[in-house]
Amino acid sequence: MSEKSKDSVTEDLARLFGVTPEELTRLFVLSEEQLMELNEVEFRARMRERCHHTLEIPTYESAYFGTPLPADQTETVEKMLRVWDRRGLSHDLVEYRFATTILGYAKKRIAGEPVDLSIHEPKWLTPGEQEVFERVIYERRTVRQWDLKRYVDDELIDKVLNAGLWGPHGCNLQSIRYMVIREDAEPGLFDGSDVPGGPIHVVIMQDKRCYDANKLMPPFNILLDCGAATQNIVLAAHAYGLGGCWLTFSDMMRERLIKHYSIPEHYDVVTYVDIGWPDQSPCPVWRCGVEEAVVYRSLPNKKK
Repeated sequence: MSEKSKDSVTEDLARLFGVTPEELTRLFVLSEEQLMELNEVEFRARMRERCHHTLEIPTYESAYFGTPLPADQTETVEKMLRVWDRRGLSHDLVEYRFATTILGYAKKRIAGEPVDLSIHEPKWLTPGEQEVFERVIYERRTVRQWDLKRYVDDELIDKVLNAGLWGPHGCNLQSIRYMVIREDAEPGLFDGSDVPGGPIHVVIMQDKRCYDANKLMPPFNILLDCGAATQNIVLAAHAYGLGGCWLTFSDMMRERLIKHYSIPEHYDVVTYVDIGWPDQSPCPVWRCGVEEAVVYRSLPNKKK
């Protein structure tokens, strides 16, 4: 890619975000020494974000359309990998594994070689599996009464938490963090909720340092990141036979938790889900139909 092309791309992005090209460059184009000075959380988030935007997207586009990939397309990620090693970070971490995988694909495209992405194709659901998926969606209920005699082991809780981490996340920043609090071990911390508390409180937080990697992230995107993770959590809980209740904090409850656990300021305590073995089967809260919910639908293009 020529310098003129790079300048053109920078100008387009600057207009998109409402900043000057110089400000955009200052925020996203850091020297190796500047990258060395970042805390590890922000650096790893920048690795995820920069690999996603500067290499993954253009490499996939090149592979799909068969268009050339510029020789200098890998510069940003290669720089960050050098800093990764200077910082002594493990090659087993997900960022390194992802970056080196995409880098391998990019080098193939630069050399004009095809890239076979079929190995990553999902195993699509069979009609029978689709019915199971629909059951998870449509039979999930908000549960407020619990079988406290049945213990929820950590292995099952972790499966639910992992589902939350696989929710969509803007710019691949991966800000989601958790606290798992057992009511019988630390009673009363969640007093003040308008529903009976479950045996397990899963607090969903976000590490705000991840968003330092993209200071132009719209605020509502940050909230959507947390919502996507939490939706996965309540669906996974139901799929594994657990009940779940998605709840919000009062200011008093949030401050109580922050004080009790000395939660650092860089963690934003957003929401929580109570989970446990259900002891009730609530009536479904029927939803309005698609016909009512769709307020606009474009007509088919009959020319095609």
